[in-house]
Amino acid sequence: MNFKELAKNLGLEEDAYMELIELFIETGRSDLDKLRSAIDEGNGEEAGNAAHSIKGAAGSLGLIEISEVAKEIEGKARNERLEEITESAQAIKKRLEEIAELSQG
Repeated sequence: MNFKELAKNLGLEEDAYMELIELFIETGRSDLDKLRSAIDEGNGEEAGNAAHSIKGAAGSLGLIEISEVAKEIEGKARNERLEEITESAQAIKKRLEEIAELSQG
């Protein structure tokens, strides 16, 4: 993942972009916790809200892969198809942790 290129694509300095990435990691982890709880509770609306938040933040940072998966989760959650989103949520969590690791490097 080329943070410098992503920053440039958004018209940001790399340092400013990295600050946004750090914030995304924090909020993304929180949103994933909310998503997991909502799945466990069978609450499609809350799961959809958490996925929507991840989708928007990832999209605004140029993290299209995460944004697309979150969009898929959001749609399924809003249609109460919660059993279908656990794997996708795990994929986002894995990718988020990879980003966290890369951002520390």
